[in-house]
Amino acid sequence: MPSVTLPPKENALFKRILRCYEHKQYRNGLKFCKQILSNPKFAEHGETLAMKGLTLNCLGRKEEAYDLVRRGLRNDLKSHVCWHVYGLLQRSDKKYDEAIKCYRNALKWDKDNLQILRDLSLLQIQMRDLEGYRETRYQLLQLRPAQRASWIGYAIAYHLLEDYEMAAKIVEEFRKTQQTSPDKVDYEYSELLLYQNQLLREAGLIKEALDHLTSYEKQICDKLAVEETRGELLLKLDRAGEATEVYHRLLERNPENWSYYQGLEKALKTECVEEKQKIYEDAWVKYPKGLVPRRLPLNFLTGEKFRECLDRFLRLNFSKGCPPVFTTLKSIYHLKDKVAIIEELVVGYEKSLRACKMFNQNDDGKTEPPTTLLWVQYFLAQHFNHIGKQTHALEYINTAIESTPTLIELFLIKAKIYKHAGNIREAARWMDEAQALDTADRFINSKCAKYLLKAGLIKEAEEMCSKFTREGTSAVENLNEMQCMCQTECALAYKSLNKYGEALKKCHEISQHFVEITDDQFDFHTYCMRKMTLRSYVDLLKLEDVLRMHPFYFKTARTAIDMYLSLHDNPLSDDNKESQADNANLTDKELKKLRNKQRRAQKKAQLEEEKKNAEKEKQLKNQKKKKEEDEEEIGGPKEELIPEKLAKVENPLEEAVKFLTPLKNLVKNKIETHLLAFEIYLRKEKYLLMLQSVKRAYSLDPDHPWLHQCLVRFFKGVSDSKDMPEAVQTVLKQEITKLFGESDPKTFNKNFLSKHTNSIPHRVAAAKMMVFLDPSSEGMAAELATSLNESLTGRTIQTCTEVLQALRDGSLGSQQEKNLESYRASCHGIYPYALAFMPPGYQDNSAVTTNGDLSPCDHEDMPNEM
Repeated sequence: MPSVTLPPKENALFKRILRCYEHKQYRNGLKFCKQILSNPKFAEHGETLAMKGLTLNCLGRKEEAYDLVRRGLRNDLKSHVCWHVYGLLQRSDKKYDEAIKCYRNALKWDKDNLQILRDLSLLQIQMRDLEGYRETRYQLLQLRPAQRASWIGYAIAYHLLEDYEMAAKIVEEFRKTQQTSPDKVDYEYSELLLYQNQLLREAGLIKEALDHLTSYEKQICDKLAVEETRGELLLKLDRAGEATEVYHRLLERNPENWSYYQGLEKALKTECVEEKQKIYEDAWVKYPKGLVPRRLPLNFLTGEKFRECLDRFLRLNFSKGCPPVFTTLKSIYHLKDKVAIIEELVVGYEKSLRACKMFNQNDDGKTEPPTTLLWVQYFLAQHFNHIGKQTHALEYINTAIESTPTLIELFLIKAKIYKHAGNIREAARWMDEAQALDTADRFINSKCAKYLLKAGLIKEAEEMCSKFTREGTSAVENLNEMQCMCQTECALAYKSLNKYGEALKKCHEISQHFVEITDDQFDFHTYCMRKMTLRSYVDLLKLEDVLRMHPFYFKTARTAIDMYLSLHDNPLSDDNKESQADNANLTDKELKKLRNKQRRAQKKAQLEEEKKNAEKEKQLKNQKKKKEEDEEEIGGPKEELIPEKLAKVENPLEEAVKFLTPLKNLVKNKIETHLLAFEIYLRKEKYLLMLQSVKRAYSLDPDHPWLHQCLVRFFKGVSDSKDMPEAVQTVLKQEITKLFGESDPKTFNKNFLSKHTNSIPHRVAAAKMMVFLDPSSEGMAAELATSLNESLTGRTIQTCTEVLQALRDGSLGSQQEKNLESYRASCHGIYPYALAFMPPGYQDNSAVTTNGDLSPCDHEDMPNEM
């Protein structure tokens, strides 16, 4: 159907519709649409129908919107407006590929439409269609060569395609058109110059970049960036003398910056320890209060020189009372000889300070204030906690708390010690104690909430969070709005309570946060080019490309995948059937008692539900009122996540793959990614994908215990499979022979054990596979896995907990009751604070109450050795 041209009156109304949409006056826009469409001649006017649909979409009436826009498009297929509107509708639903197709169709009928080209370029950069983005930006440059955004957008397209020289040339051509006085402060021009310099550096044009920096130095506002860049460029050009001067100037500006000292070391070309040390000795004289020049030599000094330097550093910090001393030194704790010197020195300080209030009894200097001893004890508590001696750590922190019971940092460390000792309940109690000392500190509040979640106290954690969330909404909703990643802990808490529906809801919410962060970049595509924050913009795009590499996403994805695998292996059955089966074994009296109890519980739950509904209704009314007042409200309600549906999903493995895909693309360097992939493909019986997963994992760590279990199951699966295509079987057998030899699974397992006989995690993996391949070998397997000999490596609370769980769930055989109790008792002797190894009759008294108080839990009767 050909396009219908509106007469002047209706055309004026249509222009007003467009203005109303631009100014978000949606209800006025609908009135003007009605005026046009009520005329029988224009009742099916395509462009008006499309604009009415677009307006309704902004008011959340999505279905009507799609119907109207499609109707309008059918009535006027040659209208660029209809196609453009359909593209905007698809874009609002995040269907970016479909939206791009619509924009391309719109451009067929109006190839030089600026607005459509701009919208298309936004989607192309959002989807990282860089070739397409470059073409579109070139069209915009041809149409609007006088606009700054046209040049900058075209340069950025080349930058992202890694053609740095071309990008730099485009920026230079644009810069020449700028009339800027050398004396005038112009922030946007300054940013353009810094962006151009970045392009030259990335192109490898180091000399040109330095000349450029020197030429335009006066017009760049960020003087610190100029100096830092100059130092970096001079080092690359091997102009050491000039670089030395630059880094000396930078150190005068900030003597606490680690990178400046590293730059100075490179500039002075220090080859031996003495030359390096001279740099820092000069800095001590020049900056007597500087802590960094006293800390950095500890990285390369050894022996007596290390001891002398450490002694000066620690005395200065303890006297001043610097809480983060341990954190500053933590990076050298992988060196055992240095750790021994640290321990010897600080334990000596503690004894001497208690005896004579001096660091050393032979010192002739002044005595130290009582706070010095406090900070020494605080350090020692962290030190012994880090090296796994929690009993010693508790002794020091308890002494410190007795002397200063109002210092919050002490309670934070005590909580941390209990967490590392395996008693998260007691850790939560002490973290709550710390929070009670300063209820206005949001950091301690969030830390306390995290510990409560780890302890499985979800309700108490919500109450803790509610102290800092917005009034009028529940803490959970507010945290979700703020995209708080603490929900990872909440998901794990629900998982530990076997509430898979609630846990999966949290996982999906966190996943949605990452989707929203990706979508949020949409607004920056135009904003950054307008404000000329080009370096930050390029950094943002690079960050968004690898966003799901973040540890928060990995943790969430792993939790979700674990649960979906569990749901596939053991689907949740109907609650009614379970209860009927249980009730069949009860007497009439017991059944009556149970029903009365259920009625009371149901009544209580009903009252709570009514209360919740009343609160929800109130919140909904407030939200509705706010929406009515705010004409700028866009989009409909989000899809609700219902825990029951999530837990009873039809295809758990497909849902697991959704979480896995970003990990496979972005977190290839973590072996867990490929092992999780294997677990999914094993259940889907995708042998070639299983092979791909184990090969990738093998290239990262061929001796990983979990990988060994995957390999044994893979070998057995390939040998047992009968209905596998012959070609696939041939490929698999060839690859298995190439990678792992021609040994059968039992021999492979035996070789693995003989290779790693001194490692507990490897022994456990081999023992599990021993039972998997031959159930009659459970006696030998249990003996292998439950050994706690001190000569064995890898003995941790986590490993021992896994062994205990394996004894319970039958992974080490079905007849392990005797071994279970004796192993638990042995572990309890080694880790007396860990809840996992407490006796069966043990009652954990560290329950949290809503007022922030926790009941006491005494561990003074515990053994002294960890």
